[in-house]
Amino acid sequence: QVQLVESGGGLVQAGGSLRLSCAASGSISRLNAMGWYRQAPGNKREVVALISSGGSTNYAGSVKGRCTISRDNAKNTVYLQMNSLKPEDTAVYYCNAKIWDSNFVLDDYWGQGTQVTVSS
Repeated sequence: QVQLVESGGGLVQAGGSLRLSCAASGSISRLNAMGWYRQAPGNKREVVALISSGGSTNYAGSVKGRCTISRDNAKNTVYLQMNSLKPEDTAVYYCNAKIWDSNFVLDDYWGQGTQVTVSS
């Protein structure tokens, strides 16, 4: 069984920063691509940032220049550093990872979500 556990969300004023973490645990053989998504009330879930197994990154236009995604493969953890936060960044943030488990089956996993609220 594989689990993703997020942490680091919270309430912050506009212009502030937050760092989200997502740790994968369980029967993991290898982590592939990882990413962060978000969903605001009434909206569809959207991609925020992606990072490949080799460290290549991609960002949504709305966060480019303000967010940095990184990963620590030794810790099976992906991070999202968010700076210059805006009220429109308010959402539940979800971690996603494509993981080869111990049976060498590749599957898609999601965390439970962490709330980020940016006050104006």
